Amino acid sequence: MPATEKWEQLLTPAVMQERLISASLYVTAFELLKESIVGRLRSFYMVGFDTDGDIIDERYDTAVLSRNKSPLHASLDWLVENEVIDKNDLQSFERIKTTRNSLAHELPSLVMGGADIKHVERFQEVIALLKKIEVWWVVNLEIPTNSDFDGKEIDEEGIVPGPLLMIQIMLDVVSGNETLLDHYRGASGVAKVGL
Repeated sequence: MPATEKWEQLLTPAVMQERLISASLYVTAFELLKESIVGRLRSFYMVGFDTDGDIIDERYDTAVLSRNKSPLHASLDWLVENEVIDKNDLQSFERIKTTRNSLAHELPSLVMGGADIKHVERFQEVIALLKKIEVWWVVNLEIPTNSDFDGKEIDEEGIVPGPLLMIQIMLDVVSGNETLLDHYRGASGVAKVGL
């Protein structure tokens, strides 16, 4: 791309906003995915909390953390062993992580228009893996331990876990949709003038 075109794009607010927002959304989605991988599993072994924080059962160390010095990779290994994800999902995660690292280290290049990190194309892969893991926890832990679901047929495809809902809300807001804000204002009794 010629230098003049790069400068024009750099000085065009819509182009800059799109680049920065798309990179921010990808990094946020990646962090939600990491929390789903590590945090969900750690919470599964949580037995309480005190003034120092969470109390984690000792079995977490032996069942999960002993697999790898990285809690992330140890958790991924546990998820594979328990058939939450498979080897293809591991490969997908590595691509997702590589893209996230490229964004973190090459953001100035992306903003200046010199880098094509392909994070927009990879975004759907993040969403698919996040949904797969989160739905597994809902179907295999949350629903069986909630008597409200006893005897009810569950449509796994219709489950929208919290992290996915959060991403959808962010996408709606970024797109300029003010419906959620208007709904919030109405539900909370906050006058538009007061914000």
